[in-house]
Amino acid sequence: MKRWPDALWLLLVGVYSSAWCVTAAAELGATFDEPFYLASGLNAWRTGSNKPLMSAGTLPLAVDAQTLPLYLWERGRGEPFHVYREMDVILPAARAANLPFWWLLLLYAMRLGRTWGGVWGGRIAVGLVGFDPNLLGHAALATTDIPIVAMMLALVYHAHQGAGRGWWPRVFVPGVCFGLATLAKASGMVFGVQALVVIGLWHLAKAGALTPTPGTGWIGRAAHVWHACHGLRKDIAVSLLVGFTLVFVYTGSDWVVEPTFVTWAAGLPDGPVKDVLVPVSTHLRVFPNAGEAMVQQVKHNFRGHGTYLLGEWHDRATLRYFPLALAMKTPLPALLLVLLTLAVRPRAWNTPAGWFALLLLLFSLNCRVQIGVRFMFTLMAVAYVCAAAAASRGVLRWVGCGLVAVTAGVSLSAWPHGLGYFNRLWGDPALGYTHLHDSNFDWGQGLPELKAWYAAQGGGRPLAVWYYGTDPDILYPPFRHVPVSHAKLTRGDQLPGVAGRGLLAVSVTSLYGNRCITPSTRVASEWVLAREPVGRTHTFLIYDLARE
Repeated sequence: MKRWPDALWLLLVGVYSSAWCVTAAAELGATFDEPFYLASGLNAWRTGSNKPLMSAGTLPLAVDAQTLPLYLWERGRGEPFHVYREMDVILPAARAANLPFWWLLLLYAMRLGRTWGGVWGGRIAVGLVGFDPNLLGHAALATTDIPIVAMMLALVYHAHQGAGRGWWPRVFVPGVCFGLATLAKASGMVFGVQALVVIGLWHLAKAGALTPTPGTGWIGRAAHVWHACHGLRKDIAVSLLVGFTLVFVYTGSDWVVEPTFVTWAAGLPDGPVKDVLVPVSTHLRVFPNAGEAMVQQVKHNFRGHGTYLLGEWHDRATLRYFPLALAMKTPLPALLLVLLTLAVRPRAWNTPAGWFALLLLLFSLNCRVQIGVRFMFTLMAVAYVCAAAAASRGVLRWVGCGLVAVTAGVSLSAWPHGLGYFNRLWGDPALGYTHLHDSNFDWGQGLPELKAWYAAQGGGRPLAVWYYGTDPDILYPPFRHVPVSHAKLTRGDQLPGVAGRGLLAVSVTSLYGNRCITPSTRVASEWVLAREPVGRTHTFLIYDLARE
C-alpha cells in the first residue's frame, strides 16, 4: 500500500501544529519552570555540571536539547547570554528546539495507531494528538512534558514490536527507549517499567503461556504464572540495566563529595554507623549523579502538593484530582471518541496500549503532585491511540475523521492559550482558573498580554502586579512587582498602601490557589475578591485602587 497519503497527512498535521506552537510561543511570557531550565541548561553546556538540575530532580535530556542552540549561538557571537536579562531574546529559540520532540511524538502516534488500527488508525491517532490544545500548549514551551510523552510512545512501540524477536529488538532497543524516557523526565522510570510489564504480560497471555492446565488451584496458578514470566522478568531486568546505564552515563558527574551527605553523616549519633558513614561521605566523590535527581523526584511525589480543585483548596493530594482534570481538559471531540469506542468496540481496546492506559489511569490516583494535567499527557496520548485504532473501520472511521476535524477547530479557537484550555462541559473556558490552578491555566505566562493591555488601557497610571511566576520581565517597567504574600498585612484595606493608588493586576493563580499560604495572602485575596475588576487578561484580573 502506498505510504505517501500518510506521509502527506503527517506533514500537514506537523506543519499546522508547529505553526500553532511557534506563533503561540511569541504571545506568551516565560512559564514558571522555563527560566530555571534555560539557566541550568546553559550552565551545563558551559561547565559540564548538571548539579542545579540534579538538585531540582530534573534529568537533562530535554533541557540539553532546548539549550544547545542557545549555547552554539552564544559561542558564535562571542559573548554569553545573561538568561534573566535576555529572556525575550533566547526563549523563542529554546521553545523552537522543543519541536523535534513534538514531531517524534506525532510520528510514533501514527505508528502506534497503524499497529492496532491499520492505515486509518494511524491517521486518526496523529490527528487527535496533533490537534489537542493541551499538548499544543506545552509543545510551544521549553519544558519537559512533551519530550517524555514522545519517548514513552517510542518505548511502547518498540517494546511491542520487539516481543518474541531476537535479543536486540526485544531487550536492547526497549532498554534504550526506557533510558531516553527517563532522561526526558524522571517519571519516565515509573511509566517505563509499567509499560514494559504490561506489554510483556499481554504477549504472554496472548500466546497462552499464562493459562495453567484445567483444575489447577490458586496456588498452582500463581506458581504457573510466576514460572511462565521467568523470561520476561529477565528481559525487563536487562532492559532496565541498559536504560539506567544510559541515564547515568549521559548525565555524568562532577566527581565531588555531596555536602548534604557530609552534614547528615556528621550529625549521626556516635557509634559504628557514624564511624563508617563519616569517612564514606567525605571520600565518596560520585556526586552529583542521575540517582540524585531520581531520588528527589521520588521524595517529591511522596511529599506531594496541596491542590486547588473545583473552588476548594486541599492541603493534601486528593484521589479524584486527575480523573476530574482529564474530564475538564480533554477536548470534547476526543473525549467523545474515547467514550464511544469504549462503549461500542471495547474489545478493540484489548491491546498492550489499552491495558497500559488503564494502568496509567489507576496509577494517577496515587500521584500526589497535582499541579497540572500535564503529568497525565502520556495517558492522554496512549488513550487517543487506542480510540483511533478502535475507530479505524466501518462507520466509526468517518465519525473519527469528523471528530478529528472538530478537534482541529477547537485547537484553532484555543490559540494561543492551549495551557488554559478547558472544554465547555465545565462552563466558560475563560473561567477555568476557578476549577484548576497552576499549569492548568496560569503558569506565569501572562506578562506580555498584561503589558499590551496596559499600553492600550492603562492611561499611564502606575501598575502594581501581584504575580505568580518567575518571568524576569516582572522586574522591568511598566510593572512594579508587589510581593503581597510577604507584605505582613493584617487587614485587606492595607493593600492599597502597599500596592499604591494606581492599578493592581493579580494573577488568577494567586487569587484561586492556596489563599492561606500566608496570613497576608488570605486577607489580601479576600479583600480583592470582594471588588469588581476593571479589566482582565487571560491570566490577570485588574483592579483600580484609586477608587478605594
